[in-house]
Amino acid sequence: MGNPGKISHLVIAGGGTAGWMAAAFFSKLFAPHQMRITLVESAEIGTIGVGEATIPPITFFNELAGVDEAEMLSATQGSFKLGIEFVGWRDPDHRYLHPFGSYGGPINGVSFHAYWLRARKLGYRPDLSEFSLSALAAKSGRFDWRVDDPRDPRTTMAHAYHFDASLYAKLLRRIAEGRGVRRLERTIRAVNLDPLDGTIASLLLDDGQALEGDFFIDCSGFRALLIEGALGVGHDDWSALLPADRAVAAPSTRYEDPIPYTRATALTAGWQWRIPLRHRTGNGYVYCSDHIGDDEAADVLLANLAREHPDNRPEAEPRFLRFKTGRRKQSRVKNCAAIGLSSGFLEPLESTSIHLIQHGLIKLAASFPQARNDPAAADLYNRIMGQEMEQIRDFLVYHYHANGRVGEPFWDRLRHMPIPDSLREKIELFRTRGLTIFPDQTIFQEPNWLAVMIGQSQEPEGYDPLADLMDERALYATLENMRAICRRVVDQMPRHGRVLERYADKPVTA
Repeated sequence: MGNPGKISHLVIAGGGTAGWMAAAFFSKLFAPHQMRITLVESAEIGTIGVGEATIPPITFFNELAGVDEAEMLSATQGSFKLGIEFVGWRDPDHRYLHPFGSYGGPINGVSFHAYWLRARKLGYRPDLSEFSLSALAAKSGRFDWRVDDPRDPRTTMAHAYHFDASLYAKLLRRIAEGRGVRRLERTIRAVNLDPLDGTIASLLLDDGQALEGDFFIDCSGFRALLIEGALGVGHDDWSALLPADRAVAAPSTRYEDPIPYTRATALTAGWQWRIPLRHRTGNGYVYCSDHIGDDEAADVLLANLAREHPDNRPEAEPRFLRFKTGRRKQSRVKNCAAIGLSSGFLEPLESTSIHLIQHGLIKLAASFPQARNDPAAADLYNRIMGQEMEQIRDFLVYHYHANGRVGEPFWDRLRHMPIPDSLREKIELFRTRGLTIFPDQTIFQEPNWLAVMIGQSQEPEGYDPLADLMDERALYATLENMRAICRRVVDQMPRHGRVLERYADKPVTA
């Protein structure tokens, strides 16, 4: 990523997933003689792990950070993830899958779904998911990796992981410390600013040490000790758009082979997650405290676990989390960048928490400061991170806004709430033209919006008129050929449980 210039000592305030992702990532980019890296964390301060599911960019981050997939899956009790199933969002009995990867493939330069929509208008009945390898594999309990051969249909696939986030952080710690990262188990008592330019000069630790650094990464979670506590950067509150403000989590025993997808089930005052790991299942209820109390939410979660299967027993007491959706007005100021919860929080509906950590780190590396205070690079970083969070916000809001759960106060409220103009534009383009290539797309692109918009809404009124150029007989033949290929390829994939057996005892070399 280039010469770090005048930045010779990087200090990371806080451990957990965000802190150790930062340490592993930058220790891979910069050799010890180029940059010293010190991480400060306190055993007194717990970490927050709202979710243990990821999205496909995690594979790119692990590659950049030098994390081997097999070792990671073994060390974190991980499983593969091919998408997210949404249960009860359109109505209580409806379900659909948001798969990773793409549907079919472009035909004559036109998006595949334009032809599918045209065929639907003519009476064609096969579901959109029948043209997604990831969707078919997920629902069949199978798994395979994406390949780069353009002749192979598996080029349309993508995958992510379910893993124990605390074990992932421990793995990254071993990797980072093996590359020379220094860890201090201390509590930060104060942040000292340079009286001349207002940059962070040092962190005052509980043993009296003043830990000096050139650039600081704030991974202190919701406390935001550096970015807010010391530098005074405020917070944009998005709770009017995403009003869920609590979660109760309880792991349960594994009673079946892990399925290769996450499940999000709509409930009266929010939704319940189900994340299958090799050793247990992660469960939680994200809810709005205006519509349900903490004790009742915990009772609902535990009752649902018992209802799912007799062997689905809780392995720990329910743990409660409180949060406020929104983002930091600036994620990077002077010689400090906020990464993870200190920069903002978006509920884990589409598993974006870890993505925002890695995205922030990659963009920080791409705009690495040339001096302690590099305002031009900071401005660029803030625009990039602001756009990413706003696009994710719109995607999450759509799930709620497009719900069909009529007669339930929480869901009625969200269906009728004012929405951002940026989202309203997307909805109108889809309704009239079936268009899902939107302006300023970041992590969620055409296939992602298509999956959720088709999954939760009625089919659009129109489609790309270029799809009308194909003869009707050729249209049916093309779609049926694609559909048959998808089914055949998936039938040849190994079972997900058998794939995971390969990683059961993989030694960790980090």
